[in-house]
Amino acid sequence: MSSVLVLDGRSLTVQDVYTVAYGGRPIQIAEEAMARVRASRELIFELADQDVPVYGLNRGVGWNKDKVIDKEFFERFNRNLILSHSAGVGAEAAEEEVRAVMLVRLNSLLLGCTGVQPAIVERYMEFLNLGIHPVLPLKGSVGAADITTLSHMGLAFIGEGEVKVNGERFTTGSAMDKEGLKPLVLGPKDGLAIVSSNALSAGTGALALHTCEDLLELADIVYALSLEALRGNVSPLDDAVHRVRPYQGQLKSVAHVRDILEQSDLWESNQANSLQDPLSFRGGCQIHGAAYDALHYTKEQLQIHLNSSDDNPCVLLEEKRILSCANFESVSWTLGFEMLGSALHHVSKNACYRTIKLGTPSFTGLSRFLTADEDKSIGYCTVQKTITALDAEIRHLSNPASADYFSLAGDIEDHAANSPYVVAKTRDIIDRLYYIIGIEALHAVQAIDLRNGLKLGRGTKAAYESIRSVVPFLAEDRNLSIDIEQTYQLFKSGKLLAKVRGSSVSLVN
Repeated sequence: MSSVLVLDGRSLTVQDVYTVAYGGRPIQIAEEAMARVRASRELIFELADQDVPVYGLNRGVGWNKDKVIDKEFFERFNRNLILSHSAGVGAEAAEEEVRAVMLVRLNSLLLGCTGVQPAIVERYMEFLNLGIHPVLPLKGSVGAADITTLSHMGLAFIGEGEVKVNGERFTTGSAMDKEGLKPLVLGPKDGLAIVSSNALSAGTGALALHTCEDLLELADIVYALSLEALRGNVSPLDDAVHRVRPYQGQLKSVAHVRDILEQSDLWESNQANSLQDPLSFRGGCQIHGAAYDALHYTKEQLQIHLNSSDDNPCVLLEEKRILSCANFESVSWTLGFEMLGSALHHVSKNACYRTIKLGTPSFTGLSRFLTADEDKSIGYCTVQKTITALDAEIRHLSNPASADYFSLAGDIEDHAANSPYVVAKTRDIIDRLYYIIGIEALHAVQAIDLRNGLKLGRGTKAAYESIRSVVPFLAEDRNLSIDIEQTYQLFKSGKLLAKVRGSSVSLVN
């Protein structure tokens, strides 16, 4: 079992989110963090006793901010808040996604800016460690806190709704009975603490960024394979060229590609006939570098959010104040995801052009569509339609959506960022790109086989062997959908990445 992750509210990483979500990593809460939670709760009761007007505590929420909530109605009001805000629809989150969402919200609660009762904090931890996952609809949030969806977490905490455990669906009551858990009784500000957070978009966003890191490393590997297949000019990979234009992502990509191609005979070949390759080959590291830079920016912004409070109102424990605010605004890191989607479309378009050129004899000097026998088979002809159809989807998914919102709740809530949708469409882009670079890889290894006797680089040789372990040489026409799916699954599994990384200790991870 993975080592325990100790949460303190201030040091959660994207990698941590992934290990808890997909690796089942157990969690603990640092004692100093629980002390902050308890002290914040005590302050909430002090303010309630003084009848200080506090949004979501003794006053309503949203357009109902002017409604007074008497002490005797605290439990009913907070329960009603959970029920009335449970308005999510559509596809349900996978259990791994639910784990990411719960972890992100739990970590932000530990800052002590919420005033939530400690039992709710412990319930997040209990559900995560016991593998109890509330059924969570993914659609309905406009990204000004994910209130319509996170409310379904609250349903489970009070014993309502349904949960999933190891893929099976149960009523929440039966799942909690089995583990000896009791439904929580909500008090002042508890309902708002559960629903008012960007944890859905931030949790799934962290998973997207982890996947994107692997994807871009794969894109570098496949680009290097395509250079081998084309017998491309490697002068654009010269370190000196990149030192005079030192964008960090570009430098990362070119260092990676050079390592992958180490020991390749490309470095020794006479390239007089290829003074300049097409830009999709010549500028691969610049394009991938832009995506690395966008990823780096977005990751930096999101990790600030992961270790911050997005609560409104915000409890300032040391100052013994609670203030109305808009810390649930997610524009900073949502714009990062918009930028990342645009950058990934450039990666997609480049891969498509390289793939098309690998099937074109005037570029490769090989057979049309890389067929093994032009008189008896067609080869990779129609698959060009598949990649360009996927790229068209990516092009539309990369269009911005964060600026498309309505003014709601009596014109009180007149800004939003559609963060869950922006993250979701970025994840869709990444998934389609796995297919596109997988198809490019199939073309590259086919061309390498047709050339026969090439001396590949250490990394490209490892990648070639990994692909050929699941997809044989296309000696005659067959169902290409099967080959494409095999390559997609290989890439998604991480096995090819592990093999290429293992081929050289200097490869960028």
